[in-house]
Amino acid sequence: MTRQHAAPLIVANDGVTITAARHLMSGSHEFSEASIQDFVHRFPACLPIAEIDPLFTNPVPICRELATPAGPIDNFMVTSTGLPVLIECKLWRNPEGRREVIGQILDYSKELTRWSSSDLQREACRRLQRDGNPLLDLVRAAGHEVDEIGFNDALTFNLRRGRFLLLIVGDGIREGVESIAEYLQAHAGLHFTLGLVEMPIYEIENGARIVVPRVLARTQNIVRTVVSAPEGMNIVDYEDDDEERSATAADPLRLQRRQARRDKRHLFWTDFLAGLKLDDPEQMPPSPSLGGHVVFKLGAPGGSSWITAYRDSRSNSVGVTLSSNLGSIGERASRLLVEDADDIRKELPGAHVDFSKEKPEVSQVYPVGDLDDPDRRANALVWLQETTNAFVNALRPRMRSALQELER
Repeated sequence: MTRQHAAPLIVANDGVTITAARHLMSGSHEFSEASIQDFVHRFPACLPIAEIDPLFTNPVPICRELATPAGPIDNFMVTSTGLPVLIECKLWRNPEGRREVIGQILDYSKELTRWSSSDLQREACRRLQRDGNPLLDLVRAAGHEVDEIGFNDALTFNLRRGRFLLLIVGDGIREGVESIAEYLQAHAGLHFTLGLVEMPIYEIENGARIVVPRVLARTQNIVRTVVSAPEGMNIVDYEDDDEERSATAADPLRLQRRQARRDKRHLFWTDFLAGLKLDDPEQMPPSPSLGGHVVFKLGAPGGSSWITAYRDSRSNSVGVTLSSNLGSIGERASRLLVEDADDIRKELPGAHVDFSKEKPEVSQVYPVGDLDDPDRRANALVWLQETTNAFVNALRPRMRSALQELER
């Protein structure tokens, strides 16, 4: 059932007079993304941060539209302990917008991992048009006694480690948007907490406003993915390469070769994602990988079921396969697809569909030849893009139904 919220009622002291608050609708001149930004900046207490991650409670607003190479951060705040809070404000109008906003805020966080407290200080000075250290000054002005060196060191450490609170604040987040949390599984290198906050705002007769924030989803534990491949296939990732594992700073040539291989793989997946067209608007794409595969989460708890798109440099092939964690809810749900096996075969011509084994297999492999050859590489990318989309169309809705059946 679609989530519904009635407008709050104001009951006067006489117990008789009842007034309905007026919902400020998105799209009106009274309610825009800019107005949400302004409200959050002036009244940070409206954010239910303690319900998402208590470590980030009572952040101090620094500025709006903080410039980064990935674009401006709608609202930037910081705690007295040097923990950054990044906020993206969004009016939810379509599923594509949901998918874009999660990519935006993750891009901002990745850019900030390259920064130090000095970089933040510089950009805050530019935005606020003031000298000195506005971050430290504003934190102290908010009543916090902090040591300058300790604060700057903590801030730099948290930036480099990716220890952020990321908040997406919307006017009326629609049903199904919680599934974007599965996208986060592709960003295990950062240590962020992310929360989705719905924040409808109502106005009463005297002009005062009522804010009713709701935490719709939050994630704090990012589960590292273990990828399974079809029998006889190897997905070679850089962690599995003996030469790369043994590379040290004392061997600059080996380090250069390792970096060149990482760059080549990263470019391959960047090109793959750039040309990927997904029919399902709720399917979150991953980030470009440094390794041999990327994954598309299917909404199972803990990210326990996913579609893997991979390249196998040893066999000069690419492929797509349904994957899951052993003994997980995702694996149990995938077994329920046996009833749809014939339909899946029709929708994925050429795929190997086998539910007779303990671990179901739905996979397809394309022997492409030398992936360094430009034409073969281009063919591999087109095949991967089309096949990945077909796998998502065939498997995602069925996995959603299977997961719902397991919850009954």
